[in-house]
Amino acid sequence: AVEALKKLRTLPVKIRFVTNTTKESGQTLHRRLVRIGFEVDSGEIYSSLSAAAEYVRKHQLNPLYLLSQDALKDFPEGDKEKLDSVVVGLAPEEFHYEQLNRAFNLLRPGNGKPLIAIHEGRYYKRSDGLALGPGCFVKGLEYAASTKAVVVGKPNKYFFESAIPGNIPPEQCVMIGDDAVDDIQGAMKLGMKGILVKTGKYLPDTECSPPPTTVLDNFAAAVDWIEENLMKK
Repeated sequence: AVEALKKLRTLPVKIRFVTNTTKESGQTLHRRLVRIGFEVDSGEIYSSLSAAAEYVRKHQLNPLYLLSQDALKDFPEGDKEKLDSVVVGLAPEEFHYEQLNRAFNLLRPGNGKPLIAIHEGRYYKRSDGLALGPGCFVKGLEYAASTKAVVVGKPNKYFFESAIPGNIPPEQCVMIGDDAVDDIQGAMKLGMKGILVKTGKYLPDTECSPPPTTVLDNFAAAVDWIEENLMKK
């Protein structure tokens, strides 16, 4: 993948690394990518944490955060005695009864505080296999509190629109990802092309509507496809 990224940079394209990762701050994510050999500028990374922090600041919210300690670095500090909303990301250590019950009591009918979901991912990949994502906890809070979350990460339209650099139209953009729903379906509904790769958390039986532009073995194959099919026209 490192060599494939170097090849992609030789093509006349702009690059964005878009991610629903919510366990680590943007700074930590950038350091990790550089440490394993990727040539990445911090300004090229756009995460669902970025979108959520922007939303919190714009609406001047003071949330109860169900986030990891590292992810909290991207968010403004608030007054824990005057909570007026709930923000949910991927934070396994926060998904216990007491904390979820605190969130429920802020959201329940009569209180009506807003619920902001950084994303609704069903699962994510760990070293020991797939694990539950934050989506099931978001849906549980929605059900219990009779509310509907504002979703700011993939596959939300707002996320992809915000991630596109400059005034480039979606039709001139390509999304490469291993999640048929969060990566490919969300991007293609906006008008982008979608390349589904069979790595990471790829599951062959997951349906995607609209279907991917193409399905390839890995990121390197995706870069080759872009060069052969989009750069020579």
